[in-house]
Order: sequence, then structure tokens, then C-alpha cells
Amino acid sequence: MGGVLADDMGLGKTMQALAFLLLEKHEGHLTKPALIVSPTSVLPNWEAELRKFAPDLSVLRLQGPQRRELFGKLPEHDVVLTTYPLLSRDKEFWLEQSLYTVILDESQVIKNPKSRVSETAARLKADVRLALTGTPVENNLDELWSLFRFLNPGLLGDLTTFRRNFRTPIEKHGDAKKQSFLSRRIRPCMLRRTKDQVALDLPPKTRIVEYVELEGPQRDLYETIRLMMDKKVRKAIAEKGLARSHIIVLDALLKLRQACCDPRLVKLAPVRRVKKSAKLIRLLEMLPELIAEGRRILLFSQFTSMLDLIRPELDKLGIGHVEITGATKDRETPVRRFQSGEIPLFLISLKAGGTGLNLTAADTVIHYDPWWNPAAENQATDRAHRIGQDKPVFVHRLIVKNSVEEAIERLKEKKEKLAAGLFNETGGQKFTFDETDINALLAPLE
Repeated sequence: MGGVLADDMGLGKTMQALAFLLLEKHEGHLTKPALIVSPTSVLPNWEAELRKFAPDLSVLRLQGPQRRELFGKLPEHDVVLTTYPLLSRDKEFWLEQSLYTVILDESQVIKNPKSRVSETAARLKADVRLALTGTPVENNLDELWSLFRFLNPGLLGDLTTFRRNFRTPIEKHGDAKKQSFLSRRIRPCMLRRTKDQVALDLPPKTRIVEYVELEGPQRDLYETIRLMMDKKVRKAIAEKGLARSHIIVLDALLKLRQACCDPRLVKLAPVRRVKKSAKLIRLLEMLPELIAEGRRILLFSQFTSMLDLIRPELDKLGIGHVEITGATKDRETPVRRFQSGEIPLFLISLKAGGTGLNLTAADTVIHYDPWWNPAAENQATDRAHRIGQDKPVFVHRLIVKNSVEEAIERLKEKKEKLAAGLFNETGGQKFTFDETDINALLAPLE
């Protein structure tokens, strides 16, 4: 049977996977290659960790335009590394291979059952299947089904049956018995440890909410966008229903979030005359103070375009910084410069830097624009708050008061409880997204 290593972020899932592979080799079981699939950004980390901690394992990295020339060398190696995009692209090759084990790192990547990478992963031929993720569920229980289709096909039934028997009763009706049954069913396949159980000497993590109030033109702009989007959303719901209006709802939320971050992010005509951002002003007040105190800071934003706006302001203040986004080719140099103490501030896009980075030199994390996926935010924070950290970590979250951002905070609590229910049989958690939530998200600033 396949299994999920679902330890909290920062507890060494990579190390445990390497220890498992070494043990299998030393006991003579690793007679066929082990395939490790990871996000593109994490692949160099796997290669470095294998070289450092498991030199007995021969490693083949299949990446780049010349990778197909190396396909014939597969049987000569213990471990083969590839990425999720390349797994899909090289689908015909991989489906022909007989592997000892497949390890999916950050396996929440296959959470969409209909995605090509999810379907490809489920069809791989391997004696042992393992998934590494601190977040088996980020948004809904379909993601759990997709994971177990890869690990143990049939354990949770087909998708239609699973939705009828589990997702609908648990998410819409808070059915505690169904949630308890599902928790018991997957428990033999799920190994989970929390920081409280393992890292007893880990320094504390302090969460600080920095409330910001919009004023003047930025406040007027937010209200203009809110009224415009409220009208558009209500019309869509009236014509198509809430379930079929989610694209319009998400677009409305995106524009409101952008207005909270910086008016220049919003691509609408009324924005041109609005230049100041209350949140950016607050950030630029905080950073010099924190750096003067000797703090080492990770600054996360979902919007790379926001980082583009922050960077010139840092240059004006003479604050040294490095950066990683999805466009960054060389991740090792900025990490080395930050970890060595050369640079005090690391700008990171949430998607590019939420996985595969070990940044224990940091003692301060700033989330410029919190989003309603608590798992992604926690993963980002735990780039600093992980084994190896010897300093207390302070997490600052910039939230515009009474705005869509504060409403999102309340919705996040529901998602966290839904995920927690997987590991706890004691009760179900109702999770719905209904018109009451729409009203809260589109409410006026006052």
C-alpha cells in the first residue's frame, strides 16, 4: 500500500525519504530505479541533499532539453529526478517504465483530479508509492481523493461515489460520523508528526497582525471597485447561480485585494490618479526599524508585480535585498547571500518560495498580502520556522482593516478546520462558501 508522509513543514520529510531509499538499497530491495518528482524550484535541493546525505545512491537528473538523450541510462541509477511539468511532457516514456518506487514531493501539485499531471502520476508503474506533503488538503476533499488515486487506487472509491459519500456530507453538512469514518480509513496510510511532538526545542513563533486603514483617494478607489464588482457579482449569481459564477467572484476578490495592496496593481481606468498605498507606506516604516534591530526578514507577496513596486523603494532607502520569483533561474546565489548574513531582506513570491527553501537565518516573516489558503501561507512561514532555527520567529501579516482581507481571514478558519478533521476523528467541520460569505467579502469598508 502507498502512504503519505504528512509531517508538518520543516520536520525533514526529505531526510526521511532519503533514509528510506538508503535502507532499501542496503537491504537489496532497490533493484529498479526510484523516481522522485518535485516542483521545478525544488529539484536542485533534492540533488544537493542526495549528494550530501546519501552519496551511496547514484543519481540521474532528467531536466532540460538534453534529458531525452539520458533516458537510456535510467536502469544504471538508483534515483532519478524529474519535475511535474516534465512528467506530463514525457508521459509516454514514464508510463513504459517499471520503477521500484515513485516519490511525489509537494504532492499537493496533483490535487486536481482532472489535471494531466494527476492522471499521469496515477498510471505510473511502481512497487511502492509515496507522497510527501504537509498539506494533503488545501481547499476541498477532492484533493484527498486525487492523492489516494495515486497511492491506493480504489481505496476511496471512484470520484462520484467519494463526493456522494464523503465530500458533500462533510463539507456541506458537517457530518461528524462521515468525517470520522474517512479519517479512520486513511489513517493506516498517513504518517503525520507535528512540531509540537518532534521539535520540542524549536523556538516560539509569534504571529502579529499589522492593521492598516485606507484613507483618501485609495479608500475612494476601493469603494468604487467594490460597488462596481458587487453589481457584477450579484448579476452573475442571479443569472447563473453561485456555483457557476466563481470566476466572476474570484475576479472581484482579486481586484479588491490589489486595491488593498497598491492601487497601481489594479488595471482599471479610475486607478490612474491614485498613487499612494497605505500598506506600502506601513511596510517602508517597518523595514528600517526591523533591520536596525538586526532582524533578518523574509517578505512574501502573491503578486510579483507588487515586488516590482517594492524593489525601487528599497533602493531609495538603501536596503540591500535578494529576490526569488518564478522567473528566477539561479536560486542558490540569493539563498547563499541571505543565509550567510550578507543581505538582511529576502523578497519572495509566495508560489515560487513556498516550497523547497531552508532559510533558518531569518527570524522575521512578513506576509504583505495574506490569501485564503492557510496551507500555502504556513508553508511559506516555515521556510524560517523549521528544524535548525535557534531564534524566535516573528510573523507579521499586513491586513487592511474592515476590507476583503479581513473577511478572508474568517473564511480561512473554515479551511484550516476542514484539513484538521483529516487527522482527528472527533468531529466534522461544515465548510461552505455561500452568499453570506459573498456579502462579507463585498461589504463596505465601514
